[in-house]
Amino acid sequence: MRIALALISADKGSVVKKPKLRLGYMPQKLYIESTLPLTVKRFLQLGQKVLRKEINEIEKKLSRMQIHHLYNQQITSLSSGELQRVLLARALLRNPELLVLDEPARGGDLSGQSELYELISSVKEEQGCGVLMISHDLNLVMSSTDEVVCLNKHVCCHGRPDSVSNDPAYLKLFGARENNIAVYKHQHSHSHDLKRNILPVAGK
Repeated sequence: MRIALALISADKGSVVKKPKLRLGYMPQKLYIESTLPLTVKRFLQLGQKVLRKEINEIEKKLSRMQIHHLYNQQITSLSSGELQRVLLARALLRNPELLVLDEPARGGDLSGQSELYELISSVKEEQGCGVLMISHDLNLVMSSTDEVVCLNKHVCCHGRPDSVSNDPAYLKLFGARENNIAVYKHQHSHSHDLKRNILPVAGK
C-alpha cells in the first residue's frame, strides 16, 4: 500500500501505473489532539481551495456518506463510525481513480461495518474507481472482493476468492474451518441513516 501511495520505493521489481493517477487514501486511524478546535467542515477543507464549488463538493460528499448533520461538529467529538465516514468523504474529495483503504471499518460494530462496506461498494460502482483495501476480516475478503492477495511477510497466494480459499498456503495459515463461516450479505433496495431509520430510494 505504501508503494502504491508513493510513500516508499520498491526495493525490487517495478511499479507500473497510469500517469497522473488520482489516488484517494483513507487511513486506518487518525490522531487529532483532543484540545484542537477543528470542525468537520474545516478538516475537509484542509488542503483544498476554499471556493464555493469546493464547499458544495464537501457538502455533497457528507450527504453521500449520510453524515451531513456533522458538518459543524468538532471532529474530536465524533464516534469511531462517524470519523470513518468523514475520512472516507475526505478520500473521495479528489474523485479518485483508485481508492486506497487501510482497515476502513476498524473498531466499528458489526452492523456499522456492514453498512460501511456496502457504502464503499456503491461508491465504487458510482464513481467507477478501483479499490485497494487492506483487511483482516476474512468474511469480508471472501464475500466482497474481486481479487485477494494473501500476505504473511510474503505473498502466500493470490487470485479470486474461491480459488484462494482452497489454496494450500491459505489453508495452512487459516485452516479449513475458516471456509465454513457463513457470510451474510445485506442486500436490499433501501438504505439507513445513522439512527437505523430507513431512507427512501429515489423514484420509489
